[in-house]
Amino acid sequence: MYFQLAWPEAGFEPQEIDTTTIIGYEVRIRPTLVGITYLTGDGGSIGPTESTGGPYPDGDITHEYTDAAEVAPYISVEYGGEVSVDGGDWSEIPSTVVIDGPTNPLEVLTSKNRLYSN
Repeated sequence: MYFQLAWPEAGFEPQEIDTTTIIGYEVRIRPTLVGITYLTGDGGSIGPTESTGGPYPDGDITHEYTDAAEVAPYISVEYGGEVSVDGGDWSEIPSTVVIDGPTNPLEVLTSKNRLYSN
């Protein structure tokens, strides 16, 4: 299976700046990417990494399910951030937050191949 992270349209992806005014000061906040972890739903995980993966056949985040099962893989993203007040230098926010994406139910099937000679 190939995993790919797509940033939601509603919200801010890393390096996208949000600006607001707090008690008369312009405050800019810029999220930063700390790491992405792909949870496969069968107890495995990939990461943390900075890769957003990609579709078949070129994606670099893949997982092979070895048994039939119903799994619910999802992606977990850890964000940091930076803040700037009134156009000043960016300062690192000294903590991070982890946001889990939605689960995606997946039925894993198996098959058996047989070779026959005529």
